[in-house]
Amino acid sequence: MPENGLDLLKDFDAILFGAIGDKRVADDVSVWELIMPIRKSFQQYVNFRPVKQLPGIKTPYTSLEIPIDFVIMRENAEGEYSNSGGILYGGTEDELAVQNTIFTRRGITRIGRFAFAYAGKMGKQKVTSVTKSNAITHSMKLWDRVMEEVASDYPEIGYEKTFIDALAAYFVQRPHTFEVVVASNLFGDILSDLGSALVGGLGVSPSANINPEGNFPSMFEPVHGSAPDIAGTGKANPIAQIWSTALMLEHLGRKDLSDVIMAAIYKVLEDNHIKTPDLGGTATTTEIGDAIIKELYQLSLIG
Repeated sequence: MPENGLDLLKDFDAILFGAIGDKRVADDVSVWELIMPIRKSFQQYVNFRPVKQLPGIKTPYTSLEIPIDFVIMRENAEGEYSNSGGILYGGTEDELAVQNTIFTRRGITRIGRFAFAYAGKMGKQKVTSVTKSNAITHSMKLWDRVMEEVASDYPEIGYEKTFIDALAAYFVQRPHTFEVVVASNLFGDILSDLGSALVGGLGVSPSANINPEGNFPSMFEPVHGSAPDIAGTGKANPIAQIWSTALMLEHLGRKDLSDVIMAAIYKVLEDNHIKTPDLGGTATTTEIGDAIIKELYQLSLIG
């Protein structure tokens, strides 16, 4: 990113972000010199990741009477992904690494309120808070206390706290029982990838990095990376990127357009003859994209 990259972006209403990463560039460079500065500088403290069973994708959970359909609200601006710490005695037998986790009452409160407000708006019955306060006794106990305070302001919505290790098992055993899951940066990152695996993989997993106050642009991106090992082969699934675009349009107040895009995705997925290799098919990236565009034409969105 150029030195004035944030200045170039700050006056836009939204950012549609493509997958990044290249084997010639260290992963931490891509993260800490591009993604993290955007998320943190623009106060995109809500990372919104839907986990939803889509039509036409066969998984071990396809036969569930209640389909998987929940969202993960990941705190996106602090927590475990805080660039605070350092190395002592580097390269010696006494080498020591310190990585500080930073939790603030303000940061926990605002992600908690966003999660409960979303649950109320969408008619959800329960918010699940992810913790590990039995072992991480300072930061996660603060997380628990603040989440309980926030929950008390929304008595009409159920609240539960669950340890991260147990929750990982519950995701596998009974994923259909969750509605809104709120988690710290690290826990939310791991759980959202697990959630993606439940419903078809990262190829169909979108995300939104939201600044709810609108003081800065929000950013919309697929959960997956750039997969340089298959670059140029036509195997990549474009659905996560297209769904991220739908999330962006909804954020910009055009839920009508977002709904049509999702309807086109559903229609294409229902056709078992058009799927990329990650979903068990042989279609190329371009073929899936063209099929979705065709459905958009038929739905009178474009053209």
